[in-house]
Amino acid sequence: MRCSVEFDSKRFIRETKSELLRRFDVTKAFAKSRDMMLREVEAIRAKYDSELPVIPQVDYHKIAECTVEEPFRELVRRRGCVIVKGVFDRIQVSEWNHEIGEYIDRNDYLTAANKKKDLDKYFSGLEDATPQIFSLYWSRPQIMARQAESMATTKRFLNRLYNISGPMGPEFDPENDFAYADRIRRRQPGDTTLGLSPHMDSGSYERWCDPAYQAIYRLIYEGDIQGFDPWKAAFRTQTREYASPSVCSMFRTFQGWTALTPQGPGDGTLSLLPIAKSISYFLLRALQEDVAEDDLCGALPGRALGASQEWHNEILEGLISIPTVEPGDTVWWHPDVIHSVANEHQGDDYANVIYVGASPVCAKNEAYARRQADAFHSGRSAPDFAAEDYEVNFEGRATVDDLTELGRRQLHIA
Repeated sequence: MRCSVEFDSKRFIRETKSELLRRFDVTKAFAKSRDMMLREVEAIRAKYDSELPVIPQVDYHKIAECTVEEPFRELVRRRGCVIVKGVFDRIQVSEWNHEIGEYIDRNDYLTAANKKKDLDKYFSGLEDATPQIFSLYWSRPQIMARQAESMATTKRFLNRLYNISGPMGPEFDPENDFAYADRIRRRQPGDTTLGLSPHMDSGSYERWCDPAYQAIYRLIYEGDIQGFDPWKAAFRTQTREYASPSVCSMFRTFQGWTALTPQGPGDGTLSLLPIAKSISYFLLRALQEDVAEDDLCGALPGRALGASQEWHNEILEGLISIPTVEPGDTVWWHPDVIHSVANEHQGDDYANVIYVGASPVCAKNEAYARRQADAFHSGRSAPDFAAEDYEVNFEGRATVDDLTELGRRQLHIA
């Protein structure tokens, strides 16, 4: 269930903060979190500036052969992100990239996008004629990537990083996944329109105000930063997000994308703050006495949770670009991890990706999958996104005939 934003959010924030301040010593807790974060940021900068690897990387074949060792899993849990190399064949992915370009051109997407530019409030600030995020969900390459066995194997590996125990039994099934239809990025060289400032998705001020989120983060408020486990799934499938085209209403163990072209530092692509426990700093910083009683460091309902120079400057030093990835590689990050997109693409070639997250089977995700299946059949935009519905009459859109048995299950189609 998603919550309505039609209420006095300022009053709700005041009441929530008052209750948290009454129950917990947030000054002491923040001092612990800040100390942990600054040590981690220092270590990250030292390695990154020395050109040593920071973001964990693993070859897909190790996942497929079950040869990934526990120390590597622990590193992923610490960093909250991972790059899986070679999930797809490079030639296959290059063909997908070409096919998507033809799909866009054949159906005159740019003309339609310019006419409907005001529907997507989240990306409406982009240049009219040259969008870099394409509101396409049902092209054949997107379907092929989501339903690929190698993608399913990768997601199972990622899901198993969690402790799935919950108060009423397992929070989710790590072995099976629903598809979450997301968009594509095609960023041309020289583009300066797609910069996304540091943020977290999947909930903004709900992270303080929603009872399930409060249960998830209870140890943080109690000051047990070391004991807090971001990989403990309890209550994570029970959160309620406030309805907005910029908020994901599925539970994702990881956000992620698949590279369609080579990209890395300077190519207008992803940066990460690779600290899985960084949410502790966010939550507790907003409860300090220098923040107004009706403010959560700028967090608002229905928006991404932003990290700003005003409130979070000292930890943003740890924000680093992903290393160069090749077509067929996939990049993944925990929903509590701060990430951003560079303001400018300074490279020489397109930086293209298909967004594919890991959304395991659970009651919350099944409810969304049912609504999403209707959108697939009709070609409408996926339910979480602005109702631009470009693909309703697109030639070459994927149909049920393009789905494998796995693809049908992922889309909740009998």
